[in-house]
Amino acid sequence: MTMPRLLIISFSTITADARLLKQITRLRQDFEVHTLGYGEKPAGVAEHLRIPDDLPIWRYDRIAVVLRRFRQAYWSNGAIAAAADALRGSDWDLVLANDVDAVGLALAQRSVHGVHADLHEYAPRQKEDVWKWRLFVAPFVRWMCRTFVVRADSVTTVGQGIADEYERVYGFRPGVVTNAAPYARLDPQPTSAPIKLVHSGAALRDRNILAIVDAVEVTSADVELALYLTPNDPGFLQEVRDRAGASRRVTLHAPVPYAELSRTLNSHDVGVHLLPPVNFNNTWALPNKFFDYVQARLGVIIGPSPEMSRVLHERGFGAVTEGFTAADLTRLLDGLDVEQVERWKQAANAAAQDLSGEMQAEGWARALQALLSRGDARSGA
Repeated sequence: MTMPRLLIISFSTITADARLLKQITRLRQDFEVHTLGYGEKPAGVAEHLRIPDDLPIWRYDRIAVVLRRFRQAYWSNGAIAAAADALRGSDWDLVLANDVDAVGLALAQRSVHGVHADLHEYAPRQKEDVWKWRLFVAPFVRWMCRTFVVRADSVTTVGQGIADEYERVYGFRPGVVTNAAPYARLDPQPTSAPIKLVHSGAALRDRNILAIVDAVEVTSADVELALYLTPNDPGFLQEVRDRAGASRRVTLHAPVPYAELSRTLNSHDVGVHLLPPVNFNNTWALPNKFFDYVQARLGVIIGPSPEMSRVLHERGFGAVTEGFTAADLTRLLDGLDVEQVERWKQAANAAAQDLSGEMQAEGWARALQALLSRGDARSGA
């Protein structure tokens, strides 16, 4: 039997986009998957239409955006124009648009059963802590939401708080598919002494990494900290390197490939993440690393971020600090002991299957199957 033809649109390098790779892995079980995006052809797809690397999606016509000629700004974008040319004359059973920029293009395609939009953040407040973005770009993003996204046949996003805000502001209710990590067949390792804390991810100043370092330096608990950081901000990474080099408790490691991350983290005891609420998306974040720690069968310590806190309290695999400062983390670490960490690790092990990327990816499959079953038609925008 011929599989339905699914077009996945993403203005990202798909082979390096964990969320997209999970989409493809699950959806090619039910669909003949075609992709459009940057970079090389992803494994397992029938066809890949490549957007030229020298046409970044963020390069909208500044004058058109400032003058609020939003339709002109959208369709004159080089990446969108190139993608529209590549798709000219094509027909699909379904189209899946990844993130707000892709939805208008998706709606313009001939798709028998419609368009699903997967929104990776709350786009209208993505960089609200940057005044230029808030003043000039946010109105354009809001226009895309009310012009395109509201017309999608179904929608998913990454967390319940973000879904609630889309419904409150724009009137559509997304389903939730979290950025959960793939299931890892690992067992909790015996907790060591000193207790091994770990933080992995981007070397960015707003990730509060130095607050974690400060807390570890002064806590009375017997702990040490390992950092696995990607060089997103080389200047800040050097600051971290200097701090780690002067510390007996902190070690900075080279980043490891994502495929090796769960096994690398598994040799530690507790993952730590204090994400300060500098904007809406940080406030409501439910990030990859939270789930990476669960798949590594670690205990987890976080700041009082509502989405992460909700999942952690439901599953019991860690603790929440009172605030996002080094002092808040120090107070929690001062009471940490091996027996407590052992309980957290066992709870993480019990939750790992339910919180895996494979289980979450079923949310996309259900949404697309619902559109196929409904049989609605769409032709053009």
